[in-house]
Amino acid sequence: MRTVLRRVLAMIPTLLGVVVCIFVITRVLPGDPARTLAGENAADSVVAKLREQMGLDQPIWTQFWDYLTGLLHGDLGYAWHTGRPVAEDFATRFPATVELGIAALLIGIIVGVPLGILGATQRGRFADHATRVISLLGASMPLFWLGLIVISVFYGALGWAPAPVGRISDSLNPPTHITGLYVIDSILTGDTAALQSSLAHLIWPAMVLSVGAVAIISRMTRSSMLEVLGQDYIRTAAAKGMGPVRIIGGHALKNAAPSIVTIVGLELGQLLGGAVITETIFSWPGIGGYVVESINATDYAPVQAMTLVAAIIYLVVNLLVDLSQGIFDPKVRNV
Repeated sequence: MRTVLRRVLAMIPTLLGVVVCIFVITRVLPGDPARTLAGENAADSVVAKLREQMGLDQPIWTQFWDYLTGLLHGDLGYAWHTGRPVAEDFATRFPATVELGIAALLIGIIVGVPLGILGATQRGRFADHATRVISLLGASMPLFWLGLIVISVFYGALGWAPAPVGRISDSLNPPTHITGLYVIDSILTGDTAALQSSLAHLIWPAMVLSVGAVAIISRMTRSSMLEVLGQDYIRTAAAKGMGPVRIIGGHALKNAAPSIVTIVGLELGQLLGGAVITETIFSWPGIGGYVVESINATDYAPVQAMTLVAAIIYLVVNLLVDLSQGIFDPKVRNV
């Protein structure tokens, strides 16, 4: 508990630094939110009135203090381009980002871990070279290009994918809200039509978003497995006649798990905080598209809130990953 408390307290300076940096960056970027909201042809008096309402006529230190005190009271600000508090917009859109990020991470684990194991056990052979090429392509593949190719081929040419708009078909009602995740809510409510439609809309952007995760997880799995497979106890187990499945699954993978769990945790933070491109291309109604709209509208508060939320996600995931190391490594548990 002392370790957890110490780590949580150490997050405070980091979050404060993030708040200061993003506040300064949003203020020095070109553009006037009041002018954007009022329109280019609006009278100067109208723009001045809007600036007063938005608090932009105050000194920069006063604006920062108001923003910081608002955060301490749970106020993420007001989104002028939607006319609602940022917290309400986040509550509506964040479940979509979580669902997309978790789906992409599951694909990354299901595909990346076996690829890494295959490459490690077949080191120097064709399978190893093939998995390394796949991971290299995945790491270097531009998501905006891949997303457009997927839409063009699987929706435009083959008709396999639904229209890249929303999380469910327009002809269906969303499942009863329980968690905000359409797939989970459809299962819990037994709505098979909503389940099929939500899965069909989810799988394509999730596969595109998972490409980078597959590459990184497979490379880390291969590296960790190679290190473990070279240990004496693995050779001893093989010399005693233990089967390869038991050696890999019961010994090698278990001891390589800490490194794999670490990279999986980091990828979860990356996917939740960095799905902007994928959500924009597939018109996915998540936080990423919301931030893009806010940037185009020169709306400060949503961008600041998203940056802060992404930082919190990274910090919390890192803490959970560090705590989980004790499950696999007794030496860490005893520290």
